[in-house]
Amino acid sequence: MADLLAAEIRKEFGKGASRRLRRDDKLPGVLYGHGEDPLHLELDYHATYLAVRGNANALLSIDVAGEKHLAIVKDVQRNPLSRLIEHVDFLRVSKGEKVDVEVPIVLEGEPAGAAMANAEILQILAKASATNIPESIVVNVEGLEEGAHVTVADLNIPSDVEIELDPETVVVVISVPSAEVPEDAAVEEEAPAAEEDGE
Repeated sequence: MADLLAAEIRKEFGKGASRRLRRDDKLPGVLYGHGEDPLHLELDYHATYLAVRGNANALLSIDVAGEKHLAIVKDVQRNPLSRLIEHVDFLRVSKGEKVDVEVPIVLEGEPAGAAMANAEILQILAKASATNIPESIVVNVEGLEEGAHVTVADLNIPSDVEIELDPETVVVVISVPSAEVPEDAAVEEEAPAAEEDGE
C-alpha cells in the first residue's frame, strides 16, 4: 500500500528559492522516469520526512494537482551537518514493474561468546516488484561461532526478489576482535631497554 504524499509544482529554482522553501517548512523534490518530463515539486517537509524515514525505497502515491503518480524514493539528499533533508528524487513506477533497488542488510541476534558479526555488505542490489520492495533483508547471527560466515545463498530472500550478486558472495563474517596492546604500554616496555643502552 503506497502512502499518499501531496505536492505542488515548484515555480522558483536556485539555492535562494530552496532556502525560502525550507524556511516555510517546504522541501524541493523532483519526479522523473518512464520517458516523461520531470516534475519539479514542492512538498511539505514533515509529511515527506515521515514518508521516507526508515525506508530507503519507500513506495508513494504523489498527488500533484489531483493527478496521482506512483513512485519510489530514489535519492534523499541531507545536510551533512544538521542531517536535515534538503532534496528528494522520486522515480515513477507502475504496478507489476520490476525495479533495481539497494536493500539494506540488518543484523539480528548475538553471536556465541566474544565473537562479533561484521557486515561485509551494508546494502544488496536487488530487482523487485515496485509495489513489493522489501524494507530490509534480515540476517540472523544468533549463536554463530567464530569463523562462521553468511553468504548471499544463505539469505532469506522473498521469492519474487532477484539478487544480482554471486550466491557465494560473503555478506557477514563472524570473528573475535584481536586484543590490541595500548600504545602507552608499548612505550613503557621499551623504556628499560633504552636505559640499559645508556649505561
